Amino acid sequence: MKAKALIFVALAACCLSAQAKVRLPHLIGDNMILQQDTDARLWGWAAKGKTVRVTTSWSDAVVTAKADKDGRFMVKVRTPKASYEPLSVTFDDGDGAVTINNVLAGEVWVCAGQSNMEMPVKGFWGCPVEDYNNVVIDAAKHPGIHSAKIPSIMRMTPQDDVLPPSGGGSGGLWRQCSPSTVGDFSATGYFFARVLNQALDIPIGLIEANKGGSRVESWLTKENLEKYTDEPTDSAGIVRFKPDQDYLRGLLWGNGTFNPILNYTVKGILFYQGCSNIGDPGNQYSERLKLLVSQWRSQFGLGDIPFYFVEIAPYHYDNVDGIEGALIREQQFRASTIIPNSSLVCTNDLVYPYETTQIHPTQKRQVGERLAYTALNRDYGFEQVLYKSSSYKDMMVKNDTVFIHLQDNYHADAPYEMIRGFEVAGDDRVFHPAKAQHYWRPGGNYWDEAIIVTSPEVKKPVAVRYCFRNFQIGNVINAANLPLFPFRTDNW
Repeated sequence: MKAKALIFVALAACCLSAQAKVRLPHLIGDNMILQQDTDARLWGWAAKGKTVRVTTSWSDAVVTAKADKDGRFMVKVRTPKASYEPLSVTFDDGDGAVTINNVLAGEVWVCAGQSNMEMPVKGFWGCPVEDYNNVVIDAAKHPGIHSAKIPSIMRMTPQDDVLPPSGGGSGGLWRQCSPSTVGDFSATGYFFARVLNQALDIPIGLIEANKGGSRVESWLTKENLEKYTDEPTDSAGIVRFKPDQDYLRGLLWGNGTFNPILNYTVKGILFYQGCSNIGDPGNQYSERLKLLVSQWRSQFGLGDIPFYFVEIAPYHYDNVDGIEGALIREQQFRASTIIPNSSLVCTNDLVYPYETTQIHPTQKRQVGERLAYTALNRDYGFEQVLYKSSSYKDMMVKNDTVFIHLQDNYHADAPYEMIRGFEVAGDDRVFHPAKAQHYWRPGGNYWDEAIIVTSPEVKKPVAVRYCFRNFQIGNVINAANLPLFPFRTDNW
């Protein structure tokens, strides 16, 4: 009996020791990528008042922090320059050390938004990603790309971890790219990372915090929703507002899916969202997106980190010739002009004619690559990589002809003839398909190089539109082979 009692005491002591052991959030674990050459934040939980010692394999420095009244602690460690050398980090509160391994230093980007960002390389049911098999085969060349998929959960209050505290454990979210894992990576995120990995030859980390069907309001805090919107923030009001559509509710996805990543040190944010905000009035979407970006930057506490986002692709929205989708694209373009350190990727050409009713177009490689071109030029010194799409600048009407000037065309517009996507209207506000072609005449006059637009049905044109419909594919590209942003010159 005495021996059994001693064994029981020993087991109890072990259990207490295990319970006192440092607990890390699920985002901090084996295979993670740390933002290189910076003071990266690491955090977790320990017994109240305990001092946690953090040591790393790349430095002799010891960083300590004392757990607060709720058991939380946070430290900052200086990370090395990016490399493929496996690193480790150890957390020790005196009751047992926790070590995470196969850590790499590199560049870390957040993949946020709704289903077109969430869409994995292996596709959704009925929604394939183009060239899947070749992507899988090629994945063996990119073990330096790692991804952490944040479980999508709704919560009424902000969460500290990606799973409820009762989940326990540490790590487990980060996946190293390989033919057996790449199918589960965000397709847009992976193709972005693949280009950066090839161009920079350093590890790239993706944190996938997104949810299909979510609105921009889904990610705003309670404080911002109450101050700037009429969205309900109490549980009863949220249920009444969208009783049968959980994914459309405000507040909840941000609390449960995004809040747990805000302590992580990242380079920037990639965002692909907008379809669920179709029908928003006026400038509501652009203003709320600006609000969201400001909120995230404040919460990350890393300054005006890059925010690169994707225009929603052509889609019928129950009426191919309607303009609900075009209005959101217009708002996205406006957002790119009012959000500091942001850039918008145009996708007008990234649907096939038979994808009228496909909300998840198959061409995700080009989306990710265009985001990567943006980052390479703006953040990594690749000044010769062209990333901007052309956009409307101004117009002049002369008799029955409209002269259109574009900006960011890198001094080239194509095709030279047989241009598709333009419409023109007169005072009656009825738009007709237009003939468009390049106009050039030596002499140096501002209007001697333009796109000229005419229609036999419109003798006195007053307005021009380009691909300003729910589903309309144009063919104007610039010297970067990037498509012209859809636009309208009217405000009807």
